[in-house]
Amino acid sequence: MTLAEYRRAVLEENALARGSEAARKKVFKELKGRYILDAEQPLFASFRQQWVRSASDHERALTAYVLLTLNDKTVAVISMDWLFPHLRRASSDLRIRDLEAFLRQLGQTAHPEVGQWSPITLTRVAQHYLASIRDFGLATGTIRKIAHRPALYGSPVRLLLRALELLRTPPLQVVRHESFKILGIAPDEVIDALSQLNRQGDIRFRMQADVVELSL
Repeated sequence: MTLAEYRRAVLEENALARGSEAARKKVFKELKGRYILDAEQPLFASFRQQWVRSASDHERALTAYVLLTLNDKTVAVISMDWLFPHLRRASSDLRIRDLEAFLRQLGQTAHPEVGQWSPITLTRVAQHYLASIRDFGLATGTIRKIAHRPALYGSPVRLLLRALELLRTPPLQVVRHESFKILGIAPDEVIDALSQLNRQGDIRFRMQADVVELSL
């Protein structure tokens, strides 16, 4: 589907069943901002390919999460710097107040724009993030949310690899890249993860010394 077709589906056909034109415009703006929705954009085109290749709802959800994370700086920072350590610990509680504290610290250091958020905005971002990662399969629970380290799937990893390819990331950096943390994979575990996917037939990967052969 083209961007115009997505717009028509949401605004004219009301595919998302919103009660007013204003609500339809709002949700379309939000979806476009988060997920691109433009087949002419290479990253979204790759997402659509991986969505079709996904073998389960879990794999599709995780693939959508990767696209959102690649397209939203705030989500990427939270996922790599705050969520990742929780994914590494069994039965780790995900508390709104802890995420709010992380965001406040973030606003005082690397991302001063976050420091400009009102307390209400900061809480809403934290609530929305935790609800979203539950929907994507990275957490369980409703009131009390527990981090859930995802299984290793081909489609989300291929999408991430394609994004690194679009950025012209050198292969030796790819196999140790920090961005894999969004999937709960530490940089020193990337080679093992890619090797497992190679054995499963999800990608083609081989590494000898400093020579990396990788294809999707």
